[in-house]
Amino acid sequence: MLYYAYQAQCDAFFPLRLMAETAGSLLAPKTRPWFGELPLVRGAAAALDLFSKSGLRHERPDFGISRVRVEGAEVPVSEEIVLTHPFCRLVHFRKAIPVDQPKLLIVAPLSGHFATMLRDTVATALPDHDVYLTDWINARNVPVQHGRFGLDDMIDLVIDFIRHLGLGCHVMAVCQPSVPVLAAVALMATANDPCQPSSMVLMGGPIDPAANPTEVNRFASSHSLSWFEHMVITIVPARYPGAFRRVYPGFLQLAGFISMNLDRHVEAHWKMFRQLAEGDDDGAAATRAFYDEYSSVMDLPADFYLQTVDRVFQRQDLAHGRFRVHGEPADPGAIEKTALLTVEGERDDICAVGQTVAAHGLCRNLAPSKHAHHLQPAVGHYGVFHGRRWRNETYPKVAQFIRAHC
Repeated sequence: MLYYAYQAQCDAFFPLRLMAETAGSLLAPKTRPWFGELPLVRGAAAALDLFSKSGLRHERPDFGISRVRVEGAEVPVSEEIVLTHPFCRLVHFRKAIPVDQPKLLIVAPLSGHFATMLRDTVATALPDHDVYLTDWINARNVPVQHGRFGLDDMIDLVIDFIRHLGLGCHVMAVCQPSVPVLAAVALMATANDPCQPSSMVLMGGPIDPAANPTEVNRFASSHSLSWFEHMVITIVPARYPGAFRRVYPGFLQLAGFISMNLDRHVEAHWKMFRQLAEGDDDGAAATRAFYDEYSSVMDLPADFYLQTVDRVFQRQDLAHGRFRVHGEPADPGAIEKTALLTVEGERDDICAVGQTVAAHGLCRNLAPSKHAHHLQPAVGHYGVFHGRRWRNETYPKVAQFIRAHC
């Protein structure tokens, strides 16, 4: 019933948002130059604008990466789907001219937002790398005949994608997929797979949540798995392709994230309102762009979500050496060929300092020369892979590490 109630609310508010958008455009200064400049009218137009854009979106936004500068020259870029799975597409950001660059697989989090949250991550890496990205599909659009999708299935996909890229590739996991990526590389090492990646970059991932628990970790550990199953798992309504699939809805995930930092989000929207009311559209543009992306949400397969809560956050199987994939042990101690770089943000309140660097202790048989860690000062979770400090401070170290292990 939860999803149906949410959908009914969306349907009820849609015409109101449409009316607010129309009324706001009529009050805008560019439409009514003299009347629209009045302070009271500006304030009303700003309020209508915020309300009209307050709904959530459930379709993936565009990446909008059409060109990249490589060695001083502008090169066209196109998105090419090279592998397709019911729950994921492997997207290649193909450059129009052949360039000899390291192949880099970026594994996006399957955590309620689309892979476009990594737009800045991809755009920053593109000049130096041949970039591939996991583009997860909204589970509410996956018909039930395609079966279930769990944590082990994600690990299988990561291995398939690494093998597709072939010898000498590199893999980067952003946040949540750090655990399945480390497990995938461990399985490949155990099997002595010739396609083991040359390097692995784990960024802000919960390898050992107990190393420095955050509010997210404490919440996960303070509730039983049955509580999560009964409180946040629901059924996709009949109107969607994935009708009757069990999911963890994206709107619940977003509500949880917002509630953790409610004051910050209220302050950001109040600031955007003031900027719009004062006619500072350029000042409001950055905040608007962030929330347009942030409010684009996707549903997660129920099995994947519940298994992640259970095995990663509650039992912490990987950190305790008991992580298994389809019954087979995934021991990071088997990794000897894949160099490891971990990245953490000093102010990360989702995956705190200490949780990701724990991977080095698990990769106990990796030569010291293949270990590296970077702690990025003055950034939170989002800043680990996005923004000015990512581009100017963190990424150069990531690129250097990858080059050193090609």
